[in-house]
Amino acid sequence: MNDFPWLSLLIALPLVGALAVALLPTAREKLAKQVALAFSLAVTVLALVMAARFDTGGDRFQFTETHWWIKEFGVHWALGADGVALTLIVLSVILVPLVVLASWTDADRSGGVDGTPPKRSVKTYFALLLALEAMMIGVFAATDVFLFYVFFEAMLVPVYFIIGSYGGPQRSYAAVKFLLYSLLGGLLMLVSVIWLYPLSAKPPAEGGLGHGTFLFEELRGLHVDPTTAKWLFLGFFIAFAIKAPMVPVHTWLPDAAAQSPAGSLVLVVGVLDKVGTYGMLRFCLELFPGAAKWATPVVLALAVVSIIYGAVLAIGQVDLKRLVAYTSVSHFGFIVLGIFAMTTAGQSGAALYMVNHGFSTGALFLVVGFMIVRRRSARISDFGGVQKVAPVLAGTFLIAGLSGLSLPGLSPFVSEFMVLTGTFGRYRVPAAIAAVGIVLAAIYILWTYQRTMGGPAVESVRAMPDLSAREKLVVAPIIAIIVAMGFFPQPVLDVINPSVKQTLARVDRQDPAPKINVAENGARP
Repeated sequence: MNDFPWLSLLIALPLVGALAVALLPTAREKLAKQVALAFSLAVTVLALVMAARFDTGGDRFQFTETHWWIKEFGVHWALGADGVALTLIVLSVILVPLVVLASWTDADRSGGVDGTPPKRSVKTYFALLLALEAMMIGVFAATDVFLFYVFFEAMLVPVYFIIGSYGGPQRSYAAVKFLLYSLLGGLLMLVSVIWLYPLSAKPPAEGGLGHGTFLFEELRGLHVDPTTAKWLFLGFFIAFAIKAPMVPVHTWLPDAAAQSPAGSLVLVVGVLDKVGTYGMLRFCLELFPGAAKWATPVVLALAVVSIIYGAVLAIGQVDLKRLVAYTSVSHFGFIVLGIFAMTTAGQSGAALYMVNHGFSTGALFLVVGFMIVRRRSARISDFGGVQKVAPVLAGTFLIAGLSGLSLPGLSPFVSEFMVLTGTFGRYRVPAAIAAVGIVLAAIYILWTYQRTMGGPAVESVRAMPDLSAREKLVVAPIIAIIVAMGFFPQPVLDVINPSVKQTLARVDRQDPAPKINVAENGARP
């Protein structure tokens, strides 16, 4: 079974599902939803079976496939998953069926964001979700840099149409802004990808293939002129910083969040944005280790600014979805901080944070979406006293919010603690400033809960229904994962750590030794 094409099948299955949904009659809306849910569940089961076969003590990349795609240009259909990629693939396939179930009415004519009717049919919405799932799996599984770029850009298509067709009143503006930012970053990365091809060319006499290559393992050992490496690094890094997003190239996210259906936002912020931080860890550090160390002071400064700036702006928001979007800007700052701290704890914490943030922010967006559907408004001032009329909804919002502020016992706490301790060992000032973000997170989460859920029920929410059985089914697995990983994250860390160690070896970094001042007589001075 080692030759079984697990990853190719995981990419193909949702694409087949998207085609099946698209070919259904437009009037068969319920059937389109059911088919989409069935395919997404099948992908989840297949991915979990594959993940169970991952050997933490085996080769770094497993479930590998390598076939020529465009031989003249050295491009391969090359797939494989190390520990970091595997956890992100599992995150994706768990969230998609939950998003399908949560989005059951998002594309209906009576649904949409804030009651705005969608431009396209119900079946198109669910077909786009399945197509997006295929692209997400592909981008994390690609071990050919050109193939990675293809998936990186292909993801834009379904997201653009989801925002532009099923979003709020300013959806066209938000969709175009998202597309332009992403295309700019993709163009810069394309230049760097093309630049790599002639650099990798070696004649067969020197052990090469006689032409250039885009295979990650081949490029990983490539020796590039330091000046060239810095330019190549910048091309990749800017593209990933936009995707993440980091300050100052983050402004597309709040607009996209405000106008997108809440269900699709779970994938945009919970998974797609991780492509940026995943790309930094995988490609920026391992392909250009010298340039990564050269850029580290600036990147750390940007990460700290993102943490504080995102948290401060979240405090001042009046729109629920924009608030959660700005919290993500802050959280991505923590992830980047851990990556460029270049310590085992920092990078393992950052990789774990990618997974934990996906579930935590996914839960927040789902609950916020349920609130918006009921009130037909995303304004915080339109809510108040919800816990009196919808206690289950309020309780779910509280748990999701507490995970967003990294409360001990919930999964983000472990990853945030690892990032800060891993950073403090090498860069004390950035770690100390970043810790302020924890205090700010408590302010924006607890204040939002107080304004929306606490106090007497306002007139507009007195008839608000609590979570339905379908909605409870959506949020229950995510809450269970957040709690379980908060108490027992070790199985995920066991999968992540081998890959992190290889990344640190590539950038030639070792964990700093503890600094303890001891007098000659053995007593502390």
